[in-house]
Amino acid sequence: GDPAGFVSVLDDNTIVIPDRPGNKRFDGLTNIFTNPGVGMIFVIPGMRETLRVNGTATIVRDPELLESLAVDGKLPWLAIVVDVKEAFMHCPKAFLRSDLWDPTTWPSRDDLPTMACILNDHALNGQGNVEEMQADMDERSKTQLY
Repeated sequence: GDPAGFVSVLDDNTIVIPDRPGNKRFDGLTNIFTNPGVGMIFVIPGMRETLRVNGTATIVRDPELLESLAVDGKLPWLAIVVDVKEAFMHCPKAFLRSDLWDPTTWPSRDDLPTMACILNDHALNGQGNVEEMQADMDERSKTQLY
């Protein structure tokens, strides 16, 4: 959810990723406690190649580091520091075969369910109010991301 360039390079072997208040996904952080090994794929829209990074993650709350990751004066709650063990460019075969960057192959947004519909169907067994859920999600995306 951050602007381009939100992953910061601290040195030749270390990157840091801010964890914003709006993410509200602590399950991913608990995964790091259980198994700190991480693999990431960095995708730039329109670029065929990807950057793959593997390493070991640590969750930190260092005030000076969090300050350096502020957006519009708002600090992340936490940061994920990754000790990079390997980084390499990955060939574009899968993107080329899938036509991922060709908008003419994309499904119509009108044919896809909203996030509220998906959550209602899969988490609430169809018992939620989709319109209220979507309105709440839209409001939170404006007010709670940072």
